[in-house]
Amino acid sequence: MNVEGKVVIVTGAARGIGREYVRALSGLGAKVVAGDVADCSETVGLAASGGAVATCLDVTDMASVKAAVDLAAKSFGRLDGLINNAALYGSLKGGRFDQIPEPDWDAAMAVNVKGIWNCCKAAVPAIRAAGGGSVINIASLAATYGAPHFLHYTTSKAAVIGMTRGLARELGRDRIRVNAVAPSAVLTEGTSEFFGERMQRALDTIKAGQAIASNLEPSDLVGTIVWLLSDSSRFVTGQTISVDGGTVMN
Repeated sequence: MNVEGKVVIVTGAARGIGREYVRALSGLGAKVVAGDVADCSETVGLAASGGAVATCLDVTDMASVKAAVDLAAKSFGRLDGLINNAALYGSLKGGRFDQIPEPDWDAAMAVNVKGIWNCCKAAVPAIRAAGGGSVINIASLAATYGAPHFLHYTTSKAAVIGMTRGLARELGRDRIRVNAVAPSAVLTEGTSEFFGERMQRALDTIKAGQAIASNLEPSDLVGTIVWLLSDSSRFVTGQTISVDGGTVMN
């Protein structure tokens, strides 16, 4: 699973699993553009020397996304991959579907769905010009399981899976693979923010529903990401890979 020399954009890279992707990929010799609306300087500080550059990236703003793609070309000369990790999660409030405020619903769709569409529109021409590559969209157990009381997030991540499948069919002739990864709740700042004081009870409930009774760390997702970016998965596209300890078995 060799990713040495591959140039990858990681969105939502300021913390959590996005930060871990940047750290791990740069350590394996990839070159990474770490983007987020928040400051990514600490993320770049954890990367291998010269392995990452930071950019302020708002996935809902096409000009911002295009600037990140341009930075990849300017810094590293090409673009081979895109990890669409940015999402509204920790700041969203749960509740019955008919109690979700309309602005919260719209915000979830703008970041979690349109944001991926924007990033793909901006990045695919550069990946095509490089001879092909890999797009990885981060979905969620919320979509594959059908999580209740969180319908804006659940629906947005289900849309990510649908977008992944459609894009895979569109881009296969360009030798661009498009896959999704659907993790269970990962031990990140976002998960802590979302569950708040219910955190431990929620994690215990999630863990109890898994075949592997352990909560996910950000590092538990790295192997799947590296494989999907590498040429080892060159005939894998349109798939949603659950990294959830065996909660949903496809």
